[in-house]
Amino acid sequence: MNLDKLQEWLQANDTDVAYISNPISIAYFTGYSMDPHERIFALLAFKDTESFVFTPALNVEEAKNSAWDGDVYGYLDSEDPWGVISTTIRQRTKEFKNWAIEKDDLSVAHYQNLRSKFPDASFTNDVSAFIERIRLYKTPEEIEKLKGAGEEADFAFQIGFNAIKTGVTERSIAGQIDYQLKLQKGVMHESFETIVQAGANAANPHLGPTMNTIKPNDLVLFDLGTMHDGYASDASRTVAYGEPSAKQREIYEVDREAQQAAIEAAKPGITAEELDNVARDIIKKAGYGEYFIHRLGHGIGKNVHEFPSIVEGNDLVIEEGMCFSIEPGIYIPGFAGVRIEDCGVVTKDGFEPFTHTDKELRVIPIEE
Repeated sequence: MNLDKLQEWLQANDTDVAYISNPISIAYFTGYSMDPHERIFALLAFKDTESFVFTPALNVEEAKNSAWDGDVYGYLDSEDPWGVISTTIRQRTKEFKNWAIEKDDLSVAHYQNLRSKFPDASFTNDVSAFIERIRLYKTPEEIEKLKGAGEEADFAFQIGFNAIKTGVTERSIAGQIDYQLKLQKGVMHESFETIVQAGANAANPHLGPTMNTIKPNDLVLFDLGTMHDGYASDASRTVAYGEPSAKQREIYEVDREAQQAAIEAAKPGITAEELDNVARDIIKKAGYGEYFIHRLGHGIGKNVHEFPSIVEGNDLVIEEGMCFSIEPGIYIPGFAGVRIEDCGVVTKDGFEPFTHTDKELRVIPIEE
């Protein structure tokens, strides 16, 4: 179990208690997921005693009925949560001198509140890197959930492609995708805001869908994903609305070649930097290097963006079980943008994508 790994880390690092504050980390260790908003939500894991989940009172029954089979403690809005945490810990153990926290997540205010209740304790240990590292390797069960999210992304592409018509807004197409995911697939949450970008808008990679309308001969870029049983998908496709120009087709084919080369190179033993360079060198050689303005990829799992980063300067050796995106892009301001993206898992034989929507340049007939 994932929690066993955390307790082993506590023992190896002579740490009495870990205060886990990131909701994604809590879900990873407990199987219980929720958004606490402004309230306090934490996992208290101990070296030598049973761990417990701490949640607002209105979520206690939900937590008890979740996959988490340990203790759950709650607090009322009228109570001081830090006082309740302090009392609960002191009732369970006398060993709370050395603490580990998620320094990447815990706010200064929450850290100060925690310290005020345990003034003689040390909070120097950071468990963030350990959590990042163990989440790097996905189990077969996690991979199945990622594949399920990928199937939903493939469905979403078809909805989006079919919605393209002259005069329809980017925002309308994104809305149709989100609605049909809920209606037909029961998707409760997208993994990020569905992105639809037409024409020059696609040269701005993270611009959300706008009221810009689809026009004949636009390239239309889709970037979308869902949450499936707590795991994310993230995929991109670019299509042509009407016959593309020679330059539109050229940048598309360069990007497709770069992505395919990187997929074929993504095997155990290559480094993250080397993999980034496989795609980047192809785009540079074609004369578009200055327009590839981001890393090749990022990890995928319970978060849509997580470790590792497939980027120049990262000497991490790629290993079996790692899951990440391969998404080269070419973005020419004022003209167009192209990105083709698949997330997948590294196996002993290579890279197995989670999404399978065809990557030949799709030409959608102009419809007034």
